Order: sequence, then C-alpha cells, then structure tokens
Amino acid sequence: MKQQPCSENGYLHEHADLLISSYQRLTGKKLIDNHGSNVAKALFEADFVVVSHGIESDPIFNYGNKSALTAFELNWLDFIALPSRKSAKPMDRHERQDLLSRVTQFGFIDDYRGLRISSTGRTFWIENATVWNLIDNNGAFRGQAAMFKP
Repeated sequence: MKQQPCSENGYLHEHADLLISSYQRLTGKKLIDNHGSNVAKALFEADFVVVSHGIESDPIFNYGNKSALTAFELNWLDFIALPSRKSAKPMDRHERQDLLSRVTQFGFIDDYRGLRISSTGRTFWIENATVWNLIDNNGAFRGQAAMFKP
C-alpha cells in the first residue's frame, strides 16, 4: 500500500473495506454511508480523520485520509512511513500505549482524548475519538484504527 488512495487504485478499497467493516462490527455504527458506489473514495475525502496502523512490533501508519494528512501536516508517503507512536510527544506515549492496550482488550473505545503532534511540531487535542481493532473477515487481527473530528 505505497500509492496514495486515488481512482487508479480504487482508493485502496480493500483497506477501506477493512476499516469500515471492522468499525461497524465492533461498534454497531456506520463509519461512513456505505450505500454509495465508492465508499473508499468517500472515506478518503471525509471531513473527519481516519488513520490506521499495522501489526509491526513498532506499528507504522498504513492509512490516513485527507483530513489526517492535513492534521498531521504530512504527505501520504511520509505518513505511511511514520511509526504511529511518533504521533504523540514522548511524554504522552505511555498514555497512548495504555489506550492501545484497552482497545486490544475490549475491541474498541469511543471516549479517547489525547494530545497529538504534527510534523511541524504543532500540537492538537483529539477528543471523543473512537479507536478500534481491525479484524478481517477470517477473524485475523490486522492492526488498529482511529477516527476523530479535527
């Protein structure tokens, strides 16, 4: 998943489907209206932030929609090379790890609040964020995702 979501790659529809289906399965809510013909494009262009990271020992972001790229002040290639822990200042990383452990245990949380940092050093709060596990159709754990309003 190196190329930014676009029409040529179907806006990474397989990963978007994983984000959308995992969210709905765990929360009972829709992440985005999935009645349209191109929900992957709608997710990438949504007015809320959606990010995800993989299952590496030091997880790396593998998706960020346009709102996420704007919030973190990064282009696509730099974003998907960023270890997700670096989205928080070092003093906030312990809190972030506690959050991820709670999500792993319960499947999702919808009350997260935390301080984040952009690539330029600008800090911003995320509030009432939903963080959830990414589980594929075979039941395999594929990472974690978060959604919040900027």
